Amino acid sequence: MAKKPVISRRGRFFRLAGMTASVAGQYAGQRARRLFRSENDEGAQSESYTRMAGQIADTLGELKGAVMKVGQIASQTQDFLPREFSEALEKLQKEAPPMPFEVIVEQIETELGKPVGELFEYLQEAPYAAASIGQVHRARLHDGTDVIVKVQYPGVDESCDSDLKQLRMALKLGGLLKMPKESVDRLFAEIRERLKEELDYENEARNIELFRTFHEHQPWVLIPSVIPGHSTRRVLTMKLVEGDHVSKVTREKYDQNTINLIGHRIFTLMADQLFRFQCIHGDPHAGNFAYRPDGSIIMYDFGCVKKLKPEIVEAYRNALIAALDEDYQALDRYLIDLGARVGSQPAVDEAYYAMWRDILVVPFEHDEPYDFAEADIHKRVAEKTSTVFKYLDYFKPPVESIFIDRMIAGHYWMLKRLGVQAAFRSELERYLEASPN
Repeated sequence: MAKKPVISRRGRFFRLAGMTASVAGQYAGQRARRLFRSENDEGAQSESYTRMAGQIADTLGELKGAVMKVGQIASQTQDFLPREFSEALEKLQKEAPPMPFEVIVEQIETELGKPVGELFEYLQEAPYAAASIGQVHRARLHDGTDVIVKVQYPGVDESCDSDLKQLRMALKLGGLLKMPKESVDRLFAEIRERLKEELDYENEARNIELFRTFHEHQPWVLIPSVIPGHSTRRVLTMKLVEGDHVSKVTREKYDQNTINLIGHRIFTLMADQLFRFQCIHGDPHAGNFAYRPDGSIIMYDFGCVKKLKPEIVEAYRNALIAALDEDYQALDRYLIDLGARVGSQPAVDEAYYAMWRDILVVPFEHDEPYDFAEADIHKRVAEKTSTVFKYLDYFKPPVESIFIDRMIAGHYWMLKRLGVQAAFRSELERYLEASPN
């Protein structure tokens, strides 16, 4: 069977333009149909959203690159798109068809300036992993060092800006961006900045060394080191450090005590990055972490790293303290400081804050272990999403902290999939009581 050719920049534009036109047509048809109904048919709207979402997800998955990465971010950011889109885009976290091997070889030889046979003892044809902007192949250096080679897809960086512009237009014409233009501008500017950094593998190499320094006194954190002579802006070669994907963390290899230890270490990783280092690993999905039966955690992929402003970290700290203390007037002020609340609007009803607090702080409510395997926080949040419409003009996507929210959501899912049973209240309080750097 013939392999699919790489889609050209011109081809990408027309594929995205076709998707945009289709989505816009469906939205216009949906609005027209609503005019002839006596009341808003939520079922029909949801069905229409699901159709549009499926089409967008399929197109983004095929094109890879910036648009697929935005889809991954959107799937974890519930206030960005309607629920149907977040659900459809979740598959972009899992599905990334590989690029033909000959394209990968050509990219390596172009970037490193030598034939693959001179660079490596062998380069495995089957991808070790495939993602939105590149894929990884296992290899061995001529000195016997086992490595993984991360290779960026050709043309992804050149098409980044046009991809983002076209995707934004599709979402706008589909009636899917339910936020002011200023917020959309800031949101897409933040995503573009992170993407530009992620497309620069030299920047990722610097991030890797930075995080290896952060965690140098935590021997249970393993971060693969970079091989400088085999790395450029579009090719990144690292030592092979293997562990078990979360799906392989079984009771045969990991007892509950080890799983709980890993859970406490995951929490420590997250809290250290947020409160101590003020610099976070911004892509915390299951594929970027691995585990070992001795309790070690392996971290991969440092393309998306967000350096946080000290005032944002402090506002986040203060908002958490206020929420735990049920001081909703203070919480309202700190959410304004965080950029999540529109300061010109009157204070939010304390009962509204109390409702969300009672859902979100459950794992930190008591000193007894919380069973993440049974956690239903995501379901309870989904049940209450309709309440946001009452305060739609009061809140806005917190652009500065969007990657903090993404990190916390990603770690919640890791703790749940691992089946961690742990109490984090006292640990959280130590971080909240610590003086800012």
